[in-house]
Amino acid sequence: MTPLSGPADRLLSPAMSSSTVSSTMATATATIVAVAACGVLCAAYQRAWRRAEARDENAPGGRKDGGRWARAPETAESASREHEDVLGVIGNTPVMRVESLSALTGCEIYVKCEFLNPGGSVKDRVALRIVKDALASGALRRGGLCTEGTAGSTGVSLAMVCKALGVECFVAMPDDAAQEKSSLVEAYGARVARVRPVSIANRGHFVNVARREAENARSERGEGGGYFADQFENLANYRAHKDGTGPEIFAQLGEKLDAFVCACGTGGTLAGVGAALRERKPSIRLFLADPQGSGLFNRVCRGVMYTKEEAEGKRLKNPFDTVTEGVGINRITENFKVLLGRSGMLEGAVKVSDAEAVAMSRFVAKHDGLFIGSSSAVNLVSAVRVAQSLGPGHCVCTIACDSGLRHMTKFWSDEYLAAHDLTSRDVADVSLSFLDDNAVTPARCYD
Repeated sequence: MTPLSGPADRLLSPAMSSSTVSSTMATATATIVAVAACGVLCAAYQRAWRRAEARDENAPGGRKDGGRWARAPETAESASREHEDVLGVIGNTPVMRVESLSALTGCEIYVKCEFLNPGGSVKDRVALRIVKDALASGALRRGGLCTEGTAGSTGVSLAMVCKALGVECFVAMPDDAAQEKSSLVEAYGARVARVRPVSIANRGHFVNVARREAENARSERGEGGGYFADQFENLANYRAHKDGTGPEIFAQLGEKLDAFVCACGTGGTLAGVGAALRERKPSIRLFLADPQGSGLFNRVCRGVMYTKEEAEGKRLKNPFDTVTEGVGINRITENFKVLLGRSGMLEGAVKVSDAEAVAMSRFVAKHDGLFIGSSSAVNLVSAVRVAQSLGPGHCVCTIACDSGLRHMTKFWSDEYLAAHDLTSRDVADVSLSFLDDNAVTPARCYD
C-alpha cells in the first residue's frame, strides 16, 4: 500500500525553502479549515436527518435490507434547541447497522455515530455537561479559563464548547497525539501545550500541567477565574452519558438490545451508558473493550490492575504501548469506579491488539464505507467478539467515537504504522480472518 502523506509530514521536513514553508503552511491551514468544515457539515446533516421529511417512510437513505436507520426520537427540547447555536446539535446521533459484521456474526451489530456531533466526537457531550455544570455552580464564570489534559478529542470538544459559552480554554496533551487534534483545538482559539508522555505521578504529565494552569488562573483572577475540567474524575462525564447517550440508544434499539460494549479511557461512556441501559432493561449485558498497553482488562478479569508493559524492567521512559488514542489507562478513575461499585454490572472484557484495530478500520472502510478512528476500531473488534460469544440472533451496540479524519497522520498513515512494525492485514475478503483468536473473558472484579 502507498504510504499516506500530508501537510503535517511536510512540515517536519528539515530541507525546506522559505517559499516552500509558506506554501506548506497555507496548505496546512486549508486542511484544518476543511476538517473543521466537515464537522459543520456533519452537524447540518444531522439536523436535516431529524426533520420531518427525513423521517418520511419514502425518504432516501433507507438500508439496503429495506429497514431504516434508527435515530433518537425528537423531543420538544431538542426541536427548540436546533437553531440556537452549535451546542444545540450535540447529541441525538443516529445508530447504524454495520452490515458486513452483522452478516458474518449472524447478529445485529450497531454503532452509535458520535462522529456526527458538531465537534466531531462523543466528547462533545462530556465537554458540554462539564462546562455547563461548572458555570451553574459558580466554579467557572464567563470570561474565565477552563483547562483540560487530554489525548485530543476532549480538547477539541472543550475548545468548541468554551468558545460558544464565552469561556477561555487551555488544553495540555501528549506530544505523540495526532497533530491534527492540536491543530483543531487551536483553530477554535484555544491555547495548546504539547508535553512529553510521562506517568501520571510526574508533575509534567499533561493532566497535571492542565490542573496547574487552572490553579494559576484561579489565584490570579479569583473564584471562577480558573477551572480544571478533570474529565477522568469529574462525574459530570458519567452523567452526560447516563442522561443522554444511554437513553438515546435504548430509544433507538429498544428491547431487542442484548449487549453494549466499549473501551474506556475515563470510563464515563461505559459507566453512564451502562447504567442507563440496565435501568431500562436489567438483562442487557455490559462488556469492556481494552487496547494493548492498558491494565483495565486485567483489573476486570483478574482483579489486579496490571499490564505486561508495566513489568519491572519493561516500562519505557517515554511510553509507547499502543497506536490507539483516547482509550486504555493504567489507573482506576472515579468514573470507572461506578462500574466496579455496582456488583455484576460488567459481564466480561475483550483484549484488542493494535493489529486487530488497524485491520478492522480498513475492513469497515472497504466493505461498509465507514471511516473510523482508532478507538472506534477497538470497539468494533470487541463488538464482534461479544456477538460471537452470545451467538446468532442477538443485538450488540457500541460507539463510533470519532471519524478517521483525526487520525490521518498516525492511525491512518501507512508510513507511521510501518515505523512501528504495523501493517494492515489483508481485508479484501468478506471474512473475519484478520482477527486474532481472543475471546470474551468473564469479569471477576466482583468476586
